[in-house]
Amino acid sequence: MNTMKELEKEAVIIKFAGDSGDGMQLTGGLFTDDTAISGSDLATFPDFPAEIRAPAGTLAGVSGFQLHFGSREIFTPGDRFDVLVAMNAAALKVNLSSIRKGGTIIVNEDGFDTKNLRLSKYQDDANPLGDGTLGDFEVIKIAVTKMTREALSESSLGMKEKDRCKNMFVLGFLLWRYNRTLDTTHKFLHAKFTKKPDILDANLKVLQAGYNFGNTSETFTTRYTVRPANLEKGSYRSIMGNEAVVLGLVAASKKSGLPLFYGSYPITPASSILHGLAKRKNFGVKTFQAEDEIAAICSAIGASYGGNLAVTGTSGPGLALKGEAMGLAVMLELPLVVVNIQRGGPSTGLPTKTEQSDLLQAVYGRNGECPMPVISASTPSDCFEAAFEACRIALQHMTPVVFMSDGYIANGSEPWRYPKAADIPEIKVDFAKQEASEEGFMPYRRDERLVRKWAIPGTPGLVHRVGGLEKEDVTGDVSYDPANHEHMVKTREAKVEKIADYIPLQKLDAGHDSGDILILGWGSTYGVCQSVTKQMLEHGFKVGHAHLRYLKPFPRNLGEMLKSYRHILIPEINNGQLAKVIRDKYLVPVVQYNKIQGTPIYKEELYEFALTLI
Repeated sequence: MNTMKELEKEAVIIKFAGDSGDGMQLTGGLFTDDTAISGSDLATFPDFPAEIRAPAGTLAGVSGFQLHFGSREIFTPGDRFDVLVAMNAAALKVNLSSIRKGGTIIVNEDGFDTKNLRLSKYQDDANPLGDGTLGDFEVIKIAVTKMTREALSESSLGMKEKDRCKNMFVLGFLLWRYNRTLDTTHKFLHAKFTKKPDILDANLKVLQAGYNFGNTSETFTTRYTVRPANLEKGSYRSIMGNEAVVLGLVAASKKSGLPLFYGSYPITPASSILHGLAKRKNFGVKTFQAEDEIAAICSAIGASYGGNLAVTGTSGPGLALKGEAMGLAVMLELPLVVVNIQRGGPSTGLPTKTEQSDLLQAVYGRNGECPMPVISASTPSDCFEAAFEACRIALQHMTPVVFMSDGYIANGSEPWRYPKAADIPEIKVDFAKQEASEEGFMPYRRDERLVRKWAIPGTPGLVHRVGGLEKEDVTGDVSYDPANHEHMVKTREAKVEKIADYIPLQKLDAGHDSGDILILGWGSTYGVCQSVTKQMLEHGFKVGHAHLRYLKPFPRNLGEMLKSYRHILIPEINNGQLAKVIRDKYLVPVVQYNKIQGTPIYKEELYEFALTLI
């Protein structure tokens, strides 16, 4: 008689991998949703090809979804997998080197036929399921395709439609293996296929078949439980980075009392922001899908001139195309948020792979002296606050702002303790009013922050000139005077630098306020920086971690903080862009750790490198 054992795990890293058409992103997403509801902390990393439909069964066509969940605080999607789900031979070959020794490999053995082995470039069609290659792992072979077809033997669906359900078999089995119910997935399927009852019925049957397979097979003697994490009390939901950007922009619109306009051109991995905002018409959001990147940003500049909270979104190549219009917005001194979801570059580069590729472009990448504040998000949930803050700075300091995220953050997800509307601060916006003075309205007269007034077209008495030509100080008239040009260039720079007086001081995210190493990061390296810092602290090393949200201007106390450590270690998913900016600004030596492979920095590699500095 089979006696089932119940084991507890503190944390688990699972990688779902298969062909682009195998539904691995959906499977991983649904398992993630169920994990979030169970109360575990988590982090995810979707990884998929740039091609819309890469050749089936090939190494280039492998799509993956990595999930790290646990009963403790989770900072990264993890380095090496505890469990690999491989739907075919290519998925196994691509991911085999990343499974920890002793880990579990769950394979769809129907995906290891002669054709799949040949497409995966196994020599002489050698089959890794039987040649001893996987001797260091627990291997669970399941005829997923065959059993999916058996479960749907009475279905009227065609064979291709039946095979598309096989990801539900795997999901059902994993929900059984980790002691979950099918309730969350049932709700999703009913909502998604409510108007397609035959497809709904097929997915439900296969999901149940996968669950029953685990429950009735005598092969499996162990189930695993991961208890809820000890998170701060509150209401949570699982959120992806781009979803959080959407909600942050909408919140800024409501808290500023301004209608939100989003002008954009579709580009990976920013497109889902346009999709998300297009669904928010109930909040008065206006979206415009332009014919190109230049039209997109110019439409947003026009919306800003008319008194809207104006936003445009793109990724690296699109940011390059927007460069001239960004300069126009700087010259006009109008509020504008430019959302840049970074990917590998240059040019078209790596459309679906993550990289911190555009910091230098954001800080310097325009003609002339063209200063713009730069704000960066650190995690998927942090995108809400960072996007909101980018809007606040743009509106209150009358300047375009670059908001930075990347593909890792945009498509990753984590639990988010969402705020109550009453706890989100107001964004006070003052429009210019008709002046009674004889000289009339002076559009470039500034307050103590060096900020000019926002004059809405059509307001009586506020007629003024706009355009890309240099402005005369105070009057805004066109001026070619050399001294005035130098004065205006320095004034625009001083205005942006003065924003440092209205942002928080830099804080430590972990560790000692002085010591051997300060790990200084920005953007999506937050999780690995935090993980490595905590591990070093546990081993008694005197280190600290500071993560930058404000990349221009820097917080006022950053220079002093840097002087408190022997080494400043800057990990980046690029060739050292923040390192260059820090050296230039503070004239301090920094140690770089750079990875430019379209993947996140792993905890184990950064930890080993940091030890060499002690």
